[in-house]
Formats: sequence, C-alpha cells, structure tokens
Amino acid sequence: MQQKVANKIMLITYGDSLGDNFRDLDYVLSKYYDGAIGGLHILPFFPSSADRGFSPITYKEVDPAFGNWDDIMHFAQKYYLMYDYMINHISDESDVFKDFVKNKDKSKYWDFFIKYRDFWKNGNPTEEEDSILYKRKEHPYVDVKFADGSVERIWSTFSDHQMDINIQRSQTAKDFMKENLSFLGNHGAALIRLDAFAYATKKAGTDCFFVEPDVWELMDSCRRFLSPFGVEVLPEIHENYFIQKKLEEKGYYTYDFQLPMLILNAFFTGRTLYLKNWMKLCPRKQFTTLDTHDGIGVVDVRYLMPDEEVLKTKQHVFELNPNITEVYAKTNRKINFTSFDTYQINCTYFSALGEDEKKYMLSRAVQFFAPGIPQVYYCGLFASKNDFDLFHRTGEPRNVNRHYYSLDEIEREMERPLVKSFRTLMLFRNSHPSFNGSFSLLGSDEHSVHIRWENGVEYSELYADFEKAEFEIKYSENSLEKVLEV
Repeated sequence: MQQKVANKIMLITYGDSLGDNFRDLDYVLSKYYDGAIGGLHILPFFPSSADRGFSPITYKEVDPAFGNWDDIMHFAQKYYLMYDYMINHISDESDVFKDFVKNKDKSKYWDFFIKYRDFWKNGNPTEEEDSILYKRKEHPYVDVKFADGSVERIWSTFSDHQMDINIQRSQTAKDFMKENLSFLGNHGAALIRLDAFAYATKKAGTDCFFVEPDVWELMDSCRRFLSPFGVEVLPEIHENYFIQKKLEEKGYYTYDFQLPMLILNAFFTGRTLYLKNWMKLCPRKQFTTLDTHDGIGVVDVRYLMPDEEVLKTKQHVFELNPNITEVYAKTNRKINFTSFDTYQINCTYFSALGEDEKKYMLSRAVQFFAPGIPQVYYCGLFASKNDFDLFHRTGEPRNVNRHYYSLDEIEREMERPLVKSFRTLMLFRNSHPSFNGSFSLLGSDEHSVHIRWENGVEYSELYADFEKAEFEIKYSENSLEKVLEV
C-alpha cells in the first residue's frame, strides 16, 4: 500500500542527482538514510524538453533515463511521495501543442493555449497593462509559426519551451488537468505539488498573478479531482506571507519559503526578533524549507522584516560568496542591493552561511523544531558548497545548487563528521514522539530562540544562540531527560 503524508522529513531530489537513476537513489536511501527520511519529492521525472523536467511532454510516462513506473511504485511503498504538476504550462514538444501548431483553429486544442489576440482587447496589452504584469521574463509570450504559415503570439510565462495553458477558459484544458491529476493520484502520489500555481490565473487589467477568486476555483478543482485517491495538494507560490495565510485559512498545505532568509538574517544581525515573530504567526499546516532546487527566495520574506533588513541580508550572502556575482554577470543579470530585483539567490544554503558548520547545524535544528514538516534538498544532505564548475559547463545559474553526486562521492561524503551529525539530527526529528504534539515558543533573549514540543509526557526542547552559533537539544526518554549528541 502506498504511503500517505506523514510528519516525517521529506527529501527533495532529482532522479539522477544521487547516483545515475532510481536504482541508485533507492540504494543510497536504503543504505545511508533508513529512518531519516519519510517522504520523497522526486523533481519532475517525466519526459521533458527544458528546465530540467519542468517542461513536461507527458505525465503518463517516466523518463527512461531514470527508470519506470515500477520504480516509482516501489518508492511509494517506502515513502510518501510528492509529484510535480505544472499547472501553468506544458512543453512545446507535447502532442497537445504539436496538434495545435499543425491544425491551429481546427485543432481540438484550439483554445488550450492563450492567444494574445483573444486575451487582450486590442491583441496586445496596453503600456499600462504590460507595466503591472507579474513577469518572469521581459516578454511573456512566444511568436508561434503555424503549419499554415500564420504567426500567433502565444502566452509563455517562463522559457520559450513552456507554453501557458488556458486553464480558466478552456474545457479541453480542464479535462486534460482532471485526466492527468487522476492518473498521478492513481500512481503512487500522496501529494501533488502545483508548480507555478499563482501564474495559472490570468485576467486583463490585473498583474495576472494569484488572481482572486479564480485561484480558489482552480484549487478547489484540483482538490476535487484528487480527493477520490486520498491525495493532498500543495501550491508552489513564491511571494509574501499574506498568500500563505490565505491558503491556511482555506485549509491547504503551504510552503514556508520565509524561513531561510529569516535564519540568515538572525545570523547576520545576531538578533532573532523577526524569526520568532514568524514562528508565532506562520501556518501550522506547512512544509518548511532552507534549500530548494531554485535557490534561496528573497521576495518571500518581505514584510516580515523591514525592507532594509531583507536587502542587507541578501547583500551579506553575496559578500560571503563573491563568485555568485560572476554568475549573475555572465547571465546578464544585475544585482541591486537597494531593490527587490533579485527573485532568488542562486546559492546552496551551506555557502550562504559562509560554509560555517556550526551555523549549518543550528539552522537545521531550528528548521526541524519549527512548525511544519521539514523538507531537505539533496545538496543539503551533504552541506554542499556552490558548484561553479557545473555552472561554467552548462551556463545555467541555478546549477551552482544542483551538483551531481556519484555513488563513490556519496560514500566519501558519508564519512564527514558534519554529514554524520546531520543524519543523527534527522533520525531524531523523525523518531521522537514530541513532534506530533504541540509547539510552543518559550521566552529567550534577543539573540536566541527557545522552542518546546510536547506530546503527553514526551517533550523535546531546542535552545539556540545565534550570536554564539551554539545550540542544545534536550528530550525525554523513558522518563529521563537526555541531551542529543550531534
């Protein structure tokens, strides 16, 4: 029987990041992380044309470079699984888009994609309408040449290989979503991550990002399609915490993308006020992160501390990692420390902390004691440094945080004291019963956080001092108080 969502650490990984394929991944997790990992988010494992899986050609096949559905179902017996569903877009190499290009308005997918001439009153946005769009590239469209020689401007939020879906207005697109979500729900998923969810709702005259009430109708549809399979949904949205609070009110899981920058700020300033305030008000039904495949979010933490603090914290990360400036320069991106032009910082979390082992362990301890279910990105397992060699070979800036580990390299990494200590902390977080109880934030000075979890007679406490980069974990075991040795 496939596993359901549980309060156990979830690992985020690509199918070929820990070894070459699913077989290697299974070997690594079984040999080194038995009991330390309860959930598994395998980043898009479908055939794809771009963006390392996030431009899916189909959802009904597994990329044969990784393995097959039997491998996925094997994982589903051992871990609760999360799959990505790219609700906003699909590959330009998909059968759907190819049919559209071939037959245009005679295609059964004639309204599946968003034609500018149909969306905007005059075929294109006005200067004012364009200025308020929430963009990920300068021009969110592709001029598509059809088989009949005509050219149409088609909405494309991300790369030119990722074509936006007309999910609000096309019944064909809605049927496509239902069919594919149902397929994934019936093939091992415990949780579906709705990638780029906030971009899927679009309305002229708005910023076309998280358009209400449309987003709630879309979320409810996803939940309705997946409920027969007992599968949860998790919308992936990078923005300020007001959106997370709205999702909480509706009973949905959320991401805590705020925590990474708050912890970095606490180390940078030696003060924990903003971090503690967030722990008081953050959603409880959430997944916590420090690192992800895209890097460290900046916009997410806005309004949880003054803009000046956010920007100084960002600047401090760049000062600790001067090579990141080169990455931005080579990809024609400007770095401005007086504005929020940096959406995410391409950096591993260990490097963001100046590769300080004490700070890294303290950060993970705080994450594991924060409200929610912890997620650990695979590079975080080994406290990875930025991989600039991979960036130089590929030209993809996010690859500084996407190192490929061979089995031999993993075996060597497992001998590092830091990696062993982190695994011990993971085992503790997954096994101690207190974390299924109640959270409380105890009194502490301006440099520290003091967190307690209680479940009946069982308890655990974390005291973390950000000024000294020291922490201690006390916990109950057989009516005795012990201190965790990490």
